Amino acid sequence: MTTDLLQRGKTIKLAVFDVDGVLTDGRLYFLEDGSEFKTFNTLDGQGIKMLMASGVQTAIISGRKTPVVERRAKNLGIPHLYQGREDKLVVLDELLGQLNLSYEQVAYLGDDLPDLPVIRRVGLGMAVANAAAFVREHAHGVTTARGGEGAAREFCELILRAQGHLEAANAAYL
Repeated sequence: MTTDLLQRGKTIKLAVFDVDGVLTDGRLYFLEDGSEFKTFNTLDGQGIKMLMASGVQTAIISGRKTPVVERRAKNLGIPHLYQGREDKLVVLDELLGQLNLSYEQVAYLGDDLPDLPVIRRVGLGMAVANAAAFVREHAHGVTTARGGEGAAREFCELILRAQGHLEAANAAYL
């Protein structure tokens, strides 16, 4: 973890996540009846909860829309959920207006081209290890973990560490 990433993480007030390829492994599973399911990593979920407990707000912005994501966001207590929105920078503009925050106070974790405008604009824009190469090249940092395999946890812990909250977040479970 570089000093630059830790420096960028110090001022983060809002962490935003893409879903497919970030909170999931990126595969889409469709059943015969047309419904779909996704798998989520519990380590990622715990990281998001730890981040929220430290005072960082959270949001999901996804280009796809599915009830599974709504259920996961509700389960984790993520208050800001935007689905079916490919125009992620427009969505973020709306959210920043509501929360009275600036781009520099935002961290974003993504994996593909629709995430790139946000990754390039925010204070801490990161890509998962298996993100598209072009996205990895333009991100401030890249997780060591792949999407759906602990990348979101790593992202959350980076922010917690930068803000001096990681040890307390972990100690709360001792």
